Amino acid sequence: MNMDILTRRQAMGAVLGGAAAIGLMSLPGGAAAGAGKVYKSRLGGVAIDGMDTVAYFLEKRPVKGSKEFTHDWSGATWRFASAANRDKFAAEPEKYAPQYGGFCAWAVAQGYTASTEPETFAIVDGRLYLNYSMSVKAQWETDIPGHITKADANWPGIK
Repeated sequence: MNMDILTRRQAMGAVLGGAAAIGLMSLPGGAAAGAGKVYKSRLGGVAIDGMDTVAYFLEKRPVKGSKEFTHDWSGATWRFASAANRDKFAAEPEKYAPQYGGFCAWAVAQGYTASTEPETFAIVDGRLYLNYSMSVKAQWETDIPGHITKADANWPGIK
């Protein structure tokens, strides 16, 4: 076998397998059972890499939060682009917080956790879901209701 030539399937398998391993390695405690409740960046426990979770709903895009506007909830510091967004979140965090603590929705459906990228979001039935990458989001989108059902069942055992 020529080691310099990979089939497309082998390459995708390597990428997805590596992505899962990287996502798991980036979490405190490593494996899913020790992951905690909220996906936090490596920089001081900031939730979902400092993105403003309310902005996903209001602006329909990821917006970086500011150190000036923060709220501590569920063991993490959440950042917001404005005081108004911070106050909306503080009044109803469950409404605005991403599902599965901001971990990858597809990964949780598979029974483990992985980190997420801000651009990989979807709002489904008024809930925010994040994914590891655009290619993983595409996999999640092949059966959103089915993946949500699996993730909802898996999440209590993961967190």
